[in-house]
Amino acid sequence: MIKRTKYLDRLTTRLEDYPVVALLGPRQIGKTTLAQQFTAGRAARYFDLESAATQDLLQRPAAVLEPLTGLVVIDEAQRMPELFPLLRVWADRRPLPARFLILGSVSPWLMKGVTESLAGRVSFVDVGGLGLGEVGAEEHRRLWWRGGFPVPYLAETDEQARQWQEDMERTVIERDLAQFGVSESPGVMRRFWAMVAHYHGQTWNSTEIGRSLGVTEKTARRYLDALTATFLVRQLPPWFENLAKRQVKAPKVYIRDSGMLHGLLHLATPQRLEEHPKLGASWEGFALEQVLQITGERDAYFWATHGGAELDLLVVVPGRESYDLGPKVEVVSILHLVERLARLAEELKA
Repeated sequence: MIKRTKYLDRLTTRLEDYPVVALLGPRQIGKTTLAQQFTAGRAARYFDLESAATQDLLQRPAAVLEPLTGLVVIDEAQRMPELFPLLRVWADRRPLPARFLILGSVSPWLMKGVTESLAGRVSFVDVGGLGLGEVGAEEHRRLWWRGGFPVPYLAETDEQARQWQEDMERTVIERDLAQFGVSESPGVMRRFWAMVAHYHGQTWNSTEIGRSLGVTEKTARRYLDALTATFLVRQLPPWFENLAKRQVKAPKVYIRDSGMLHGLLHLATPQRLEEHPKLGASWEGFALEQVLQITGERDAYFWATHGGAELDLLVVVPGRESYDLGPKVEVVSILHLVERLARLAEELKA
């Protein structure tokens, strides 16, 4: 087991400052394990909303949760959106008898009521895959190949890792996407996700994807947004500036976990990856995710023109001087990050 100290430290700080903290990330990324590590030695109550018994217990949530004191952990909180208005009331009590740690597998804008009911009362902590700062720079090839989900990364064999990724893909398609109104057949969604994998590192084109699937452009966009909401796909937005050149205005898409990408591309071994035309794009996405774990993803963009000029990643860092492309902008060329990533990983470990 890899102890993810940076997230534990972040939870400690946020729960001192906020009555509610939301720990968000994709399914099986290790949120529950983090919560268990964080609550070890603390007086805490834990509720898992994926459990039928817990759902029965919380049919009258106010009667169960309002009297509690200390730390209350609610896992898969998006399954009970009616909790969020209640949390707002409990968060405003003074003195504050309880603080709430809620875990979720979807973006805040889909956790109905979070951003509205808990505005000013909740802090979000996003959990990503394992990073070089956690596993060590010397393990970068293993991390790139297997991805940052803890179970496949730590698996004894590549076959076990790939089986887990296939099961994960099936769970998302057959179960999770239904929460977002995606009711199409698993076969259609499996084809769509594979198409996204082949677009990895490219500018998104809903029209082309929709035509290939036999659906409208709007429907293809809805599918993409659903996968994005589960933290499995990244839409990297374009950065706009008033320049004379015609700039690209569609997002670039990435499968956020490199191991999932390799599974969707049906790559059985690292040698197959070395021979695949998506080799460079795979490394680009891996490097991008490692950089964003360090810089944060809130102000991250790419920049490109229709004439071919392009910046792979453009990160706005408050208070930093930068290249002459506007105030406080740091420009990062992803394909030249190997040595820099290794140095950053060593600094994080220190």
